Amino acid sequence: MDKLRAFLVGLPRRRKRLIQVCADIVLVWVALLLSFVVRLGVEDVTHPLFQHTWLFIAAPVVAIPLFIRFGMYRAVMRYFGNDALIAIIKAVSLSALILAFFVYWYSDHKTLVPRSIIFNYWWLSMVIIGGLRLAMRQYFMGDWFSGAHHVPFTNRDDGLTKVAVYGAGVAGNQLVAALRMGRVLRPVAFIDDDPNIADRVIAGLQVYKPKHIQQMIDVTGATELLLALPSSTRARRREILGYLEGFPLHVRSVPNFTDLASGRVKVSDIQEVDIGDLLGRDAVPAQEELLEHCIKEQVVLVTGAGGSIGSELCRQIVHLGPVKLLLFDHSEFNLYSILSELEKRIARESLPVELLPILGSVQHRWKLLEVMNTWKVDTVYHAAAYKHVPMVEHNIAEGILNNVMGTLYTAEAALQSGVSNFVLISTDKAVRPTNVMGSTKRLAELTLQALSRELAPVLFGDKANVSQVNNTRFTMVRFGNVLGSSGSVIPLFHKQIKSGGPLTVTHPKITRYFMTIPEAAQLVIQAGSMGKGGDVFVLDMGRPVRIVELAEKMIHLSGLSIRSERNPQGDIELEFIGLRPGEKLYEELLIGDNVSETQHPMIMCANEAHLSWDQLKASITELLVAVDANDYERVRQLLREVVSGYSPEDEIVDWMYQQGRKDPL
Repeated sequence: MDKLRAFLVGLPRRRKRLIQVCADIVLVWVALLLSFVVRLGVEDVTHPLFQHTWLFIAAPVVAIPLFIRFGMYRAVMRYFGNDALIAIIKAVSLSALILAFFVYWYSDHKTLVPRSIIFNYWWLSMVIIGGLRLAMRQYFMGDWFSGAHHVPFTNRDDGLTKVAVYGAGVAGNQLVAALRMGRVLRPVAFIDDDPNIADRVIAGLQVYKPKHIQQMIDVTGATELLLALPSSTRARRREILGYLEGFPLHVRSVPNFTDLASGRVKVSDIQEVDIGDLLGRDAVPAQEELLEHCIKEQVVLVTGAGGSIGSELCRQIVHLGPVKLLLFDHSEFNLYSILSELEKRIARESLPVELLPILGSVQHRWKLLEVMNTWKVDTVYHAAAYKHVPMVEHNIAEGILNNVMGTLYTAEAALQSGVSNFVLISTDKAVRPTNVMGSTKRLAELTLQALSRELAPVLFGDKANVSQVNNTRFTMVRFGNVLGSSGSVIPLFHKQIKSGGPLTVTHPKITRYFMTIPEAAQLVIQAGSMGKGGDVFVLDMGRPVRIVELAEKMIHLSGLSIRSERNPQGDIELEFIGLRPGEKLYEELLIGDNVSETQHPMIMCANEAHLSWDQLKASITELLVAVDANDYERVRQLLREVVSGYSPEDEIVDWMYQQGRKDPL
């Protein structure tokens, strides 16, 4: 049977259509003959064949052209659906009417055809022609009993993983159909909260209530559960996931309708549970006027365009109507990746945006100035930064040069070239930092705060002491961790679960704020539109999340158990490896309590202390001298003096510093 199925599927299209036409001619004859049998009985089956031969010739001559016209031979049997059934009903009905016209126009008393014959021919044709196509669909899908799991004696073990589908709506039914065609997973049951459909059968699958999940597992042997709830809120999905943790099921999800409609994914593209669902926080709808204010019909530059936040900013910016989008990054691979993605999207959606990929470092001040002057940039989103805390602790000089001087050079280039809007992407680690990365990001904030208060500042290192007119509105946006970013804990946990563990957590009490990358980028764009100059905006990150609880949830929702002293037979162990250099248990978003609301409910404005531009320039000069001399004790002392709340708890672990202590000159 499998060989015959493969042979038929592999036939050329013309041969398939020829086989269908020949089969339909035979079916039309069978339907016509049976219509006589139903009317006259089976005593003389050959009587109509001899007396009404012309009718058996006319029936396929009338029917087949109509079947062709209504596209019955264009439908693919494996994907035969409601539209094809409607086409059959229309074609058969019209052919029966035309045949009736011939019968009653040309027949005489000697060859009289009973009137009921046409009616019998109509319904028998629909049953036979439509029924055969439905049967062939099941045959080509390779599963005659896919829709009969509730019927006794039809179940069979074909070795496929058995899955239950949570949600018996449109998405759930589409998913079941896709799984049956793909034959990789076998759907065995629905789970749904709606009491009106509980204990009923949909698409051949029993619908269970959530409280009967254990019963469903015992009856069907399901080991996985697929969430088909694309329209549910994050709060509702979090509630469902919390309930599902208690069952030995690997939980995965179906993409939402937005992704389906955009063509980015298909219903059959099943993914691991979105960690955003575990946080349970729904994104607040964006305000269009804030999104477009600094972007529409303007030239926009994004530094660090290939990074996690920078690339998402670019994805959202291309849809907001900029004239040009400049992608600035020092990584050739990252720049190529985001450029290729955006080019495909622009071509697919016919967006009137010109993309300009520019390789360069934010530490090259003249390159930045040349770029902004050449393309008359209106808005800059500065996302370029080193953000990995332990990495910067081991490479202090690069952290300062990139995060502090890179921001200073980009801001001064914007000021010199007359850029209207400058938005710095900051971090919660800038608040009372215990590490170099956080202190450099706070120093970058102080730089923009100082520049924004100067009407005509003298640029850093300008020995001519020439003032520059300041027409740039500087804004800073501060937020916590984003889910799925490079170096994030979530991809690490996924990788560790796949490899069998252990899951490494730094400390049992460590907590972090989390937000999805698209939501963070959207809020950054909106916050940048609200600034008046020198503003520090803070995004509402919700409640902080304990990392160990996040790890436990990910293990449970993978259908696995935690190995511990109480459960030595568990699947995956949690291992606490201790805080890394510069890391602290809790992150904060505000330095003080002086915060005010804005027109956006998810964005707050922090009013924080700042330094004068002259004082800051002097401190940065001393800092560079200490960096050049590899005097990291002096670097730490200067950061303590400038950055309020900076209190490093560990010893200096910079590689150059440690090597210098081992091998003093």
